[in-house]
Order: sequence, then C-alpha cells, then structure tokens
Amino acid sequence: MTIERKKPGQFFSAIVIHNDTVYLAGITPDNLEADVKGQTEEVLAKIDALLKEAGTNKSKLLKANIWLTDMRTFAQMNEAWTAWVDADNKPVRATVEAKLANPKILVEIMVEAAR
Repeated sequence: MTIERKKPGQFFSAIVIHNDTVYLAGITPDNLEADVKGQTEEVLAKIDALLKEAGTNKSKLLKANIWLTDMRTFAQMNEAWTAWVDADNKPVRATVEAKLANPKILVEIMVEAAR
C-alpha cells in the first residue's frame, strides 16, 4: 500500500494519494470579498492546480462535496461549476448548506479523482 502526502500543513495535507486515487482537502478561497461565484471560480482554479500537481485533472474527478454558507447562492455557485466541470466526465456530487470556519468564506469544495 502506497500513500503519498503533498503540501502538509499544521492540521492536514492538501493532497493525499493512495494507489491511483487522489484526495484533496476542502479548498477555500483567498479572496473573501468576492461573491459566491467569484469564490467558486477561485476554488476551482486552485483545484485544477492541485490535481495537476497530483498527476491528474478534472476529467478524472470521481466525487465532489460542496459546502455553501447559504443555499440561496446555489445557482451562482453552479454557474461557475458548470463552466468549469468536464461536461463529459461529471463526478458524483453533493451540495449542502453549512457554517464554515470563517464567516466570509462562502464556499468550500473537496474532490476525489483517479490518476
């Protein structure tokens, strides 16, 4: 069994690779002044970079979990998601409303992908 951890931080690794499955930590935006669409676009760009670092890409997504602080912003988040996701290779997905670690964070996304 091979487990590789990349970008370790104080509390978690940003990337964990087990065999040929890539797990990303929950990704949040840096620009907390943006609306939910802007924050989602930033998060998805960060996911692209992390997947590339792990040797994969969004066409190999298996699963996505999305947390929104306000479900009324679901359509705005989905605008960014729909423009980004590989239309031919959509992962399974769940979206829920939740309080996040910082009240200015409007969206957090966690994905798993094959390599």
